[in-house]
Amino acid sequence: MTVPVVAVTGCTGAVGGAVARLPAEAGASQRLLARAPDRAPALPGAEVRAADYADPRSCAAALAGVELLFMVSAHESADRVEQHRAFIDAAARAGVRHVVYTSFHAAGPQAEFTLARDHGATEEHLRGSGLDWTFLRDSFYLDLAPHLVGEDGVIRGPAGQGRYAPVARADVARCAAAVLQDPQAHRGRTYELTGRESLTMAEVAATIGAVTGTDVRFHDETVTEAYASRAVYGAPDWQLDAWVSTYTSIASGEQDLVSGDVRDLTGRAPLTLAELLAAGR
Repeated sequence: MTVPVVAVTGCTGAVGGAVARLPAEAGASQRLLARAPDRAPALPGAEVRAADYADPRSCAAALAGVELLFMVSAHESADRVEQHRAFIDAAARAGVRHVVYTSFHAAGPQAEFTLARDHGATEEHLRGSGLDWTFLRDSFYLDLAPHLVGEDGVIRGPAGQGRYAPVARADVARCAAAVLQDPQAHRGRTYELTGRESLTMAEVAATIGAVTGTDVRFHDETVTEAYASRAVYGAPDWQLDAWVSTYTSIASGEQDLVSGDVRDLTGRAPLTLAELLAAGR
C-alpha cells in the first residue's frame, strides 16, 4: 500500500501535537503546519511549514504535494467558519485528496452548543468540496474537566441533571492516528469519539474530589446566573454564548451519548475521568 503524503495542522496544540507524535514514534514521515513554525515540535521525519488559516495563500503553498490532511479546527473566534472554508478551499487547490477533520458531537445548525454549529457548517463545506473526508466528532475533552472547578472548589453552570461522556485528548489522538494509517477504509465515515461513561456535573465534581482529596461540588446555575457570573471577563457575546451553552447542551440531553468508536478504532477502551486524574497525579 502506497502511503500518501500526510500533513498535520494544530501541531503546537494538545490534540494536533499528540497526533503528530504518534506517527513520528512509528518512524513515519509527515509535514507539520503551524502559524508559528518555531513553536512546532521537533520530530523525526517531520518537516515544518508556515501556514495560517486566515491566510489561504500560505496554506496552499504549505499543502503543495500533500494528499492526506489532518485538520484541527481553528481557535475559537467569530470568523472561525470563514477561516475553515478558506482553508478547505486552499487545500483543494493544492491537490489534497482527503481531509480528516476534528469536529464535535451533535454538530449541525440546530446544535444547542453554539460552537457545534461552526463544526456543522465546516462539515457541510467539506461534503461539497469534492474532497474525501472523515469526521472525528469529539465530545467535550475529559482533560478540561478539572479546569471547570473554580478557586472555591465549585463547578458552576446550568447543566442540571444532564449527562455527557467527555473523551480524553489522548484517545482522540489515537483514533486520528488509526484513521491516518488507512484513510481509504474511513473515507466518508463519521465517528463519535466519547469516553466510556456518561456523567452528570455532580458526578464529575464528586470524582475530582475523590481522586484529588479535595472538596469539590457542583452548583446548578440558572442561565441568567451563568451569563452574569461570566460577564466579568468582558468577553464578546459569541464567547459568552459558547461558555454558557457548554452547560445547556448537557442539560438538554444533546451530549448524552456513549459510543464504542474509540474502542473500535484503537482496540482500547477510552479513559475514564478517574483514570485520567490518577495518571496525572
